[in-house]
Amino acid sequence: MNDLTDSSWLRRPVPAACLDALRAVVGDRLSMAQAVREHHGHDESPYPDVLPDAVIFARTTEEVAAVARICNEHRVPIVAYGAGSSLEGHLLPVQGGITLDLSGMNAVLAVHAEDFTATVQAGVTRKQLNEHLRDSGLFFPVDPGADASLGGMAATRASGTNAVRYGTMRENVLSLTVVTADGRVLRTASRAPKSSAGYDLTRIFVGSEGTLGLITEVTVKLYPQPEAVSAAVCNFPTLGDAVDSVIEIMQAGVPVARVEFMDEYAVRSVNRYSKLELRETPLLLFEFHGSAAGVQEQADLVQAIVRDHGGMDFEWANRPEDRSRLWAARHNAYFAGLQLRPGCRASTTDVCVPISALADCVRETARDLADAPFPFTIVGHVGDGNFHVLMLLDPDSQDEWDASERINHALVHRAIAADGTCTGEHGIGLHKMGYLLEEHGQDALALMRSLKHAFDPNNILNPGKIFPW
Repeated sequence: MNDLTDSSWLRRPVPAACLDALRAVVGDRLSMAQAVREHHGHDESPYPDVLPDAVIFARTTEEVAAVARICNEHRVPIVAYGAGSSLEGHLLPVQGGITLDLSGMNAVLAVHAEDFTATVQAGVTRKQLNEHLRDSGLFFPVDPGADASLGGMAATRASGTNAVRYGTMRENVLSLTVVTADGRVLRTASRAPKSSAGYDLTRIFVGSEGTLGLITEVTVKLYPQPEAVSAAVCNFPTLGDAVDSVIEIMQAGVPVARVEFMDEYAVRSVNRYSKLELRETPLLLFEFHGSAAGVQEQADLVQAIVRDHGGMDFEWANRPEDRSRLWAARHNAYFAGLQLRPGCRASTTDVCVPISALADCVRETARDLADAPFPFTIVGHVGDGNFHVLMLLDPDSQDEWDASERINHALVHRAIAADGTCTGEHGIGLHKMGYLLEEHGQDALALMRSLKHAFDPNNILNPGKIFPW
């Protein structure tokens, strides 16, 4: 299933002269060892491994620029690699070439606390940055479940549990340092809070999935640590009751920092994996930020709304260690789900819809899944209309793969029909290439393709992703 080795994928051999030129730049940090290639030949997508011809471990922007110049001269593909946590096949070198591992570029270059900004190399992870900021009174809020690199998070326009309050990477990246396909180094913007100077190059590269340039540095917004933080769990009799509560909470304008949904199967898996004792019914996880009085006011209003929808009384997690354990369990929901079927291969999908369409979209998806021949979980950042389905497949069953794809197709078509999107935060990669035309139309897709041809005329940057060349 999911064969990426057929003749439709043109794999380009790496010329010996290219490898020699690359070794002259990076020395023994170019590896062709089988184990290294295998490590960089898979991600968390349902696709089989696809190995690069070689892996380079970069240390500086100047090295990345030199690698790009050499690969462009020899028409050799480059795929940027950070933490390897992507879910839609973004990192698979389907046309061979060089995987450029940026995880060693992991320095926090500058923190301007008075301006609420930080500049980091692309390999810095979100946890690493927040650990660096621990004594500053500031934090970086974007938190996808994995401890992803900030370069990868910018490339995929990542999101997470805090997005309902603080936004996604689109709102939180101020500037990038990018290496172009032909090896030029450019800075997309200054650290100014706003600008009207020319095209917004930062937003062009944020979400481009490594197809337009190689991100080597990221400047992000920081936020003050809130005076008071409180988290709560609320269980519901049905999935629909929980989602209806979220819709009313958002329409009431309550500034919740986090509101996450888990169905009963996700709760069961999290209990087993993280040694928790949550009630195994659909539930919402809330977190409130602000002053002590403000947090109490938010909590009281939300408690009243959820009671109207059958929600139980809140179970509070006020101590930092309890909150950390609760949110760590939510962030590990993907890995917890995998334990429901040991040896499985997971196919994940996500959509995002206007908040008014969320309840119907979730209910109809749950009906589709009710007859699925495999276990599944549903979780969601439902405060911003985004939810995920994890389908746990027998890797040797074509029938299960086909059934999962039918469910995925139905979900995506439902979301687009509701004026939503085929992906709220996973990105396109390989798995969702077929949906861009339906979502954006032929003219918009042609314009995107024109950008790709202009930025990367030799198609060396992560070729075969987002849309066909």
